[in-house]
Amino acid sequence: MAGKLPGRVEQVARDTLAGLPARDTDLFLARLRRWWPDLAEGLAGPYGGRYDLDELLVELTGLLAARYAERPEELKLLDLERSVRPDWLQDPSMLGYVAYADRFGGTITGVGEHLGYLADLGVRYLHLMPLLEPRPGDSDGGYAVRDYRAVDPRLGSMGELEELAAHLRARGMSLCIDLVLNHTAAEHDWAMAAKAGDQAAQAMYLTYPDRAEPDAYERTLPEVFPDFAPGNFTWVPEMERWVWTTFNRFQWDLNWANPRVFREFADVLLHLANRGVEILRLDAVAFMWKRLGTNCQNQPEVHDLLQALRACARIVAPAIGFKAEAIVSPSELVFYLGVGRHHGRVSDLAYHNSLMVQFWSALATRDTRMATRVLGRFPTKPATAAWATYIRCHDDIGWAIMDEDAAAVGWNGWSHRRFLAGFYAGLHPGSFAKGAIFQDNPVTGDQRSSGTLASLAGLEQALELGDERLVDMAVRRILLGHALIFGWDGLPLLYMGDELGLRNDGGFADDPDHAGDNRWLHRPAMDWAAAERRHERGTAEQRIFDGIKALAQARTRTPHLHAATPAEVVDLGQPRLLAFVRRHPLGPLLAVHNLTETHQPTGSGALDLVGPDPQPVDRITGQKVPVGWEGLWLEPYQTVWLTAP
Repeated sequence: MAGKLPGRVEQVARDTLAGLPARDTDLFLARLRRWWPDLAEGLAGPYGGRYDLDELLVELTGLLAARYAERPEELKLLDLERSVRPDWLQDPSMLGYVAYADRFGGTITGVGEHLGYLADLGVRYLHLMPLLEPRPGDSDGGYAVRDYRAVDPRLGSMGELEELAAHLRARGMSLCIDLVLNHTAAEHDWAMAAKAGDQAAQAMYLTYPDRAEPDAYERTLPEVFPDFAPGNFTWVPEMERWVWTTFNRFQWDLNWANPRVFREFADVLLHLANRGVEILRLDAVAFMWKRLGTNCQNQPEVHDLLQALRACARIVAPAIGFKAEAIVSPSELVFYLGVGRHHGRVSDLAYHNSLMVQFWSALATRDTRMATRVLGRFPTKPATAAWATYIRCHDDIGWAIMDEDAAAVGWNGWSHRRFLAGFYAGLHPGSFAKGAIFQDNPVTGDQRSSGTLASLAGLEQALELGDERLVDMAVRRILLGHALIFGWDGLPLLYMGDELGLRNDGGFADDPDHAGDNRWLHRPAMDWAAAERRHERGTAEQRIFDGIKALAQARTRTPHLHAATPAEVVDLGQPRLLAFVRRHPLGPLLAVHNLTETHQPTGSGALDLVGPDPQPVDRITGQKVPVGWEGLWLEPYQTVWLTAP
């Protein structure tokens, strides 16, 4: 319910908007009233009782009104369109594509020259990986930002980014970029001022004069990069203070307990929205709030802050969406979409890391029992939000498998995680994968995995061996993974090159900025010659590209796959198959996935979940499927989406 605005707040808004048409002032005030409770409640948790909350809200109102006054008319129209279609990110026609701008098109302008390629695939959402100005040299792949209001000069300018956003909108595509919330580069203006002795700038970060507090925190903090960035604090001689650095020594953690940090980032996100950005990937959000005696992740204040930031966006630029990058346990993940008092008020999208992990685990073991258990117990998300579903991304695969889930199917969790890291590094007999182990931690035994989708799925090995049967199996695995993420209740994201089967980039170590981080193994530059081979019948590129394109088209014409319709995992009693139901008003859809290289029956009872018709339709092919006394037989690595005719 819309809140009543305090008198000072409304007056500040009207004064700031003076000179605009009356309809603009009325519209802004209507949105301010609608989202006022979310804004005020979100700020009360982190700042209430320690700061003058009324003054903070008045100051923010002036900022929001000023950014609304600057918003281009074309984007204001998009705001209205999205207001009457708030489920735009949940629509089955949405398909995302993720790429580094330089590796896809060389520059931002170069990216714009390849929009026809994306349109051919059916893409409606383009996430360009970190492109805001980073620190020189190693920047953790662009996640150490020096200037949030400028584009990396190697890629282009903010004006060129605006032009690209406009070209995308004209094609019905939305631009997504990263907004790193947990930290800045040590070279950011705020950090440089802090080094120079500016006390206000130092207060924007977490700094300490000695090791007493850092050592107390370290007792319960994990290490993100134990190999090349051990510990969580860095000594900065210019300040003679320790700075909190969760990720790398050149990434300074921000002090979100300081309301100035909130105000600055509210301003930044609205600046980007006014440049035409439509989705913001909120990076490293789980780490934003620190609390002694915890792992300093997923603290309640994080969800308060995200709710308040989302309210700022809804007031000024409701056309934009938030995607939370929180790679955390299933019990914590759903909070980033909003549950309880935050229900549906935090983010529009969140990465479904468990779906990716369980896919790769089941693929290696040819056993879906753990996947059925884990995904079947996954907390229900708000109907107004969607999962961001993916089977590979720019990052490593962390084997986030709980000991109790492994034990439930008779496995040892530690051993299984080690097995998966070894399997996908190609170290086990019978492995089809060619990847690498990332961040081997001898203390905890933790190992993660690097490698492109195609190389992990066996295509690289198969092509090296020149074995057409193995190539066929690898292509089937790749399409199986995409069918899984296309059928789940979310927005599927393709990582650049996966639609062509691009393999590992073994030359990554030739770049001194990349040599120490083997995640660059699975970040090859776009191979436009391979893209041309998608037109050559029978090539791996053609089979994968056309297979994914066909899945996207099938998804678009299947209303059951709207993200508001939850995926309910069902146990078919067949440990080689993974199945779920989408219960839509038009009737149920049963998705079944064969995780093996052999034919598998669904069992006669499975088809009861679809309905009484003896011949259901597979929505992927559009054809009726033959059903026998053992149900439906699935081919190796086949997926079906079954509904009544």
